[in-house]
Amino acid sequence: MQSHVSSRAIALAVLAAFSLAATAAEKVSRAEDREEVAVTIYNDSLALIKEVRRIAFERGANSIALRDVSAKMRPETASLRALSGGSLRLIEQNFDFDLLTPQKLLEKYVGRSVTVIKTNPASGAETREQAEVLATNGGVVLKYADRIETGVPGRIAYGAIPANLRDRPTLVVQLESAASGRQAAELSYLSGGLSWRADYVAELSGDESKLDLAGWVTLTNQSGASYENARLQLVAGDVNRVRDEIRQQVFAAAKAMPAPAADMAREQLFEYHLYSLNRPTTLQDNQTKQVSLLSASGIPVRKEYRLAGQDWYYRGPQSDLGRKHKVAVFVEFDNKGGDLGQPMPKGVVRVYKKDSRGNALFIGEDAIDHTAKNDTVRLKLGDAFDVKAARRQASFRKVADKVYESAYSIELSNAKDVPVTVKVVEPVPGDWEMIAESQKHSKGDAHSAVWLVDVPAQGKATLDYSVRMRW
Repeated sequence: MQSHVSSRAIALAVLAAFSLAATAAEKVSRAEDREEVAVTIYNDSLALIKEVRRIAFERGANSIALRDVSAKMRPETASLRALSGGSLRLIEQNFDFDLLTPQKLLEKYVGRSVTVIKTNPASGAETREQAEVLATNGGVVLKYADRIETGVPGRIAYGAIPANLRDRPTLVVQLESAASGRQAAELSYLSGGLSWRADYVAELSGDESKLDLAGWVTLTNQSGASYENARLQLVAGDVNRVRDEIRQQVFAAAKAMPAPAADMAREQLFEYHLYSLNRPTTLQDNQTKQVSLLSASGIPVRKEYRLAGQDWYYRGPQSDLGRKHKVAVFVEFDNKGGDLGQPMPKGVVRVYKKDSRGNALFIGEDAIDHTAKNDTVRLKLGDAFDVKAARRQASFRKVADKVYESAYSIELSNAKDVPVTVKVVEPVPGDWEMIAESQKHSKGDAHSAVWLVDVPAQGKATLDYSVRMRW
């Protein structure tokens, strides 16, 4: 009996609180009430928004309409807490994202009366007539006192705007305040619609032995809200899900901004890297913004010509391998030393090189994943025009149960005026051993053989080899 009474008392208390909050007149908090804004953006179109607003609360029940929030807010993550004054006790919150448009307004009036205003084209006189909106699916159906019509033969006047139809996304919070007066309150939530990526511009030196690199952060805001003078932070890393502890760490980092510097400050955050812009910036809705990330010059690079085979070449007799094969061109450099040697977020690297007249020309681009300090950045820029390869299978035979031998010949041609070295990589399936070869190979891994073949200027070179496979 005591448990039943206790449960009933709790239920009545909750209902009373809801009733009390429902009677409170709605107060509106706009973007002008913001005192601080912090935006932390992840790679996968996820952002953490934290803002401090100065809001006038009444002691007891309050209904606060927080306007200018993200249209892509995840409302289940929203939190409002007092930073000064009395404590706040949240009772209910509603995210109104059904925005005011002529069509939405008409839809909200289905089953209600509107005033249809018609203008006489000859006299200019207006007539007004009441009608009930029956439907808006694929058109408008209106019920007058003596008839039903489709379409709108004039303009429509409405008595009021429905309470849950807003001109912009609004978070409506029902709460109780322990004190009255204006006080600072922190609103935080997760949102979609904000994303960032890294873009890099590299310029190769004339002898292709070095490059200069500039990194930019490209920010895109399609969240439906603008963030004025925001403290901006970026998290680089593949976040599987945003845990509570990660949210807390991001908030903590947002409160302690580093001293001004030329580029974005970097620090470790959980298993990710955090980049903090050293000055406030404004992210307008439907805007793309670029911010400098890094700059380095004179980075030593290595150029590689690479011919890669396919494992199906070794699965049986092949008669069509004699066609010309393209030789890919790669450049790579080590992310260490000098002005580099820092975590590089994933993005696209676009490479340029100057011609004889000094004009920088685009020579290729490639995407890189998150690259840690001391890792190697490897870029495929395209296929060589003057270096080609032709391949043929010389023999294929079965020597025992599940044991096969195959022989190949690869001819490399170089039309350049300088010699080149081509890295030939052959993925050989099964357990294999090299039984004959014109040049010594090395093992790239358990399933690949690698040769470095020197090809003279305006000349050719041939690689012959035989391999025994068991599968």
